[in-house]
Amino acid sequence: MSFTRTSCISGLLLLFLALTCEARVPRNANVGFIAVKGAHFELNGSPFLFNGFNSYWLMHVAAESSERYKVTEVLKDGSAAGLSVCRTWAFSDGGDRALQISPGVYDERVFQGLDFVISEAKKYGVRLILSFVNNWNDFGGKAQYAQWARNAGAQINSDDDFYTHPMLKSYYKNHIKNVVTRFNTITRVAYKDDPTIMAWELINEPRDQADYSGKTINAWVQEMASFVKSLDNKHLLEVGMEGFYGDSVPERKQVNPDYQVGTDFISNHLINEIDFATIHLYTDQWVSGQSDEAQLAWMQRWVTSHWEDAKTILKKPLVLAEFGKSSRGQGYSLSSRDTFMSIVYRNIYNLAKEGGTMAGSLVWQLMAQGMENYDDGYCIVLGQNPSTAGIISGQSHAMTTLANLVHSPLE
Repeated sequence: MSFTRTSCISGLLLLFLALTCEARVPRNANVGFIAVKGAHFELNGSPFLFNGFNSYWLMHVAAESSERYKVTEVLKDGSAAGLSVCRTWAFSDGGDRALQISPGVYDERVFQGLDFVISEAKKYGVRLILSFVNNWNDFGGKAQYAQWARNAGAQINSDDDFYTHPMLKSYYKNHIKNVVTRFNTITRVAYKDDPTIMAWELINEPRDQADYSGKTINAWVQEMASFVKSLDNKHLLEVGMEGFYGDSVPERKQVNPDYQVGTDFISNHLINEIDFATIHLYTDQWVSGQSDEAQLAWMQRWVTSHWEDAKTILKKPLVLAEFGKSSRGQGYSLSSRDTFMSIVYRNIYNLAKEGGTMAGSLVWQLMAQGMENYDDGYCIVLGQNPSTAGIISGQSHAMTTLANLVHSPLE
């Protein structure tokens, strides 16, 4: 995500609250790597369904040892709410608390912050999805890579040269290698050998304004996915896509919001080295100005169409990797956010119940107390939002129960 960016309901809320139970971290929570078999996730041969969250800021905060308690708080509270997967950044290119100060030059203090994040996640039984770079300018992103290349004398036409220029691609591959092969100073385990990491993500929300067909990004994904797998064939890999359809299935474009972003949900995810598909969901941004009812109807079409395609065409697991409702939106209230989350969760659960393709969701985003300066409008502090925490815990319990009910692999 970019940082620039009634009685029936009461009954639903009560249902989620009733499902809530005290979460305990199993002793073997992080034993074994998450794997894909067919169109579903597995852990040690059993189906793996999950409820999870985003906290992009974990490494950035953990770079300062005096602030690491915030990382511990979020992972501990998330684990207590049954959240078993967290997506976060393994990049910070240039700027404040940069991990990568310049191409191939790293700040060891920040890298040790990421070491801490991984060690704490292991402690609380939370799996991590680690993203390598940002499409957006926040924390550097492809714009910083482009500027680095300009500084080195390369002819760069736009930030989207990130996907095609040999120098930019070499910078990016070098970053991947440095992260994947990193030896954790706390756990004493190399990242590529640590099952606490569930998956790598190539890029947060790839977009290419120079080629709306999705073919440029498709070639880039193929090259980078092959490179990642050459370094690490133990972990899963995903692209980081929002879910916009492209030219490969033209009739699906009508599901998109009224614009193109240069990706193709189908072809980009058909690449063999990509293990599972992702979508994001922001009705308050993508179909703004419509009524709540219209936005919810669009949301259901968006999620269901991608679930159908993941099941019938991709034959890979699908994860709703970002969704939320901004407190800065017109007519926002805590109850409206709770209602939105409850409906999204209900859809995820129902589709997961239909088959193993829908694997879980990651709400955007959890923060610790006292982090108002990081709030992008989507901040959730579990300790300060008991109604939202109850809904989240209820979904965690529901997804775990559903996985436990399936004694043979999901079809």
